[in-house]
Amino acid sequence: MNPEIKSKLKEGRPHGTSSFPCGIYRTQSAQKGMIVKHHWHEEIEMIHFLKGHFRLLVNMESYEIQEECIYFINPGELHGIISESKSYHEEHAIVFQPGILSFETYDSAQMYLINPLRNQELSFPRCLQPDHPSYASILACFTSVTDFFGEEELPVMEGGTAEAVISQLHIKASLLKMLAILFQFHLYSDSHRNTDARVELIKASMIFIRNHYREKIYIRDLASLANMNEQYFCRFFKKALGRTPTEYINDYRIRKAISLLETTDLPVMNICLDSGFFNLGNFLKIFRRYTGTTPLQYRKEKSK
Repeated sequence: MNPEIKSKLKEGRPHGTSSFPCGIYRTQSAQKGMIVKHHWHEEIEMIHFLKGHFRLLVNMESYEIQEECIYFINPGELHGIISESKSYHEEHAIVFQPGILSFETYDSAQMYLINPLRNQELSFPRCLQPDHPSYASILACFTSVTDFFGEEELPVMEGGTAEAVISQLHIKASLLKMLAILFQFHLYSDSHRNTDARVELIKASMIFIRNHYREKIYIRDLASLANMNEQYFCRFFKKALGRTPTEYINDYRIRKAISLLETTDLPVMNICLDSGFFNLGNFLKIFRRYTGTTPLQYRKEKSK
């Protein structure tokens, strides 16, 4: 894929700060549906599923999760998370650049672990279950990192304060210990450098939708972009993202509409058109299906 196009799909949200690219994210909810939309980034991500029924989608694979476990997302992997029920669910994630763990001296750890991780020559295991002998130690390291972030997703991390120095050292130490434990148990594998063409086709479809959501989008155009017939493309798309192309398009447009409702005073009709809907009645129907309310009621609630 063209690097310029590919970069448009890359998640723009910063993880941590510019000088310390490490962040944590906590999700606690009782809603069913997509809780983390599909995206990718260059950082390593570790997800601790604590409670609930989830479906984790990574590239073209789907993983059903009903019990506590830890999953790893390697750099560049397209991924999203779906809650499969309305019961309470909770998951925490750590996202970090392996470069924050680099050593100035070129020692064995730098040569055989840190650099290969930075260069994407090593891959993390996909999943660790509680019955694995390394699990308790890995979870202790994971919890240590999240504890130093406290209740906030981003504590004081810059400015050279004593708090920042102490927090960063403890977080680095915990992450390094985690990497060491994975190495000890031989859980890394050589990365497959060959790009999965199927994932690139999905990324191209997502980019097309994001670039043309204000226009009428026909499934035949997306199918043609992937060089498939419409029926096969719809099955292919749903297998990858867990939603049909139409559902993904509507979801993306509703997200744009919600953003406009929250950040502008535009009339609902203008928002309808600016979000890619060409019929107000259809827009109101789909908006209620996704949010359970009307655009005006949604704006009123958010303005309180």
